[in-house]
Amino acid sequence: MAALVLAGALLLPRDSGQHPPAAQAPADTTQRVDAAQLYLAQRTFGDTAAPLAIFEFSDFQCPYCREFWLKVLPVLDREYIRPGKARLVYLNLPISAIHPNAIRAHEFAMCAARDGHFRGYHDLLYKHQPDWEKLANPRDYFRGLADSAGLNAQAMTSCADTHAMLWLVMGEAEAARKSGLTGTPSFVMEGTLYKGSPTIEEWRPILDSLYKAVKSGKGRKKAVEGGNGR
Repeated sequence: MAALVLAGALLLPRDSGQHPPAAQAPADTTQRVDAAQLYLAQRTFGDTAAPLAIFEFSDFQCPYCREFWLKVLPVLDREYIRPGKARLVYLNLPISAIHPNAIRAHEFAMCAARDGHFRGYHDLLYKHQPDWEKLANPRDYFRGLADSAGLNAQAMTSCADTHAMLWLVMGEAEAARKSGLTGTPSFVMEGTLYKGSPTIEEWRPILDSLYKAVKSGKGRKKAVEGGNGR
């Protein structure tokens, strides 16, 4: 499933008319593939050679995604990512029907990824989610986050205002939905879909089992639901 989602994300989605057209999108399929792989690498937490890949489909305005970032990710980072057992790959799945500022947040985040600063900006978006989620227009707030993080706020704002990374945001979201992902956070590991955000106590046996299977050359494929998600 992860391979299907990622392959679909490399292609430009049809313009539904609900969002501004993407500017500066790569001109052909080969360029889109190269660009998407580059930006995917920028959104990988941990060693890209780590044996277990955790694909996180997330929405920056989703409260359950923030809860995962706040309570679970630090432990995963300490126990699995930094020791080199697993890597986490962040993928875009903004659900604008219930989170009206999500697409804008994802655009800014992808602009940060383009400049090699995704992790820091990712953390700021979740940290300050309660401050920007209800703003009528969060543009200046997102610019302020870039400035406070020491990033090039003018360049990031120009990138977001021209929707230079919208093709990637919407492409991944469309590919995820076509693969059956409708809520956030969702995780794909070794072909298995995990819906919602399991607690760290639920995560440990799952990751330990998958890590053992990957190291032994075995795998498993089934859908698992756990925790909350929207």
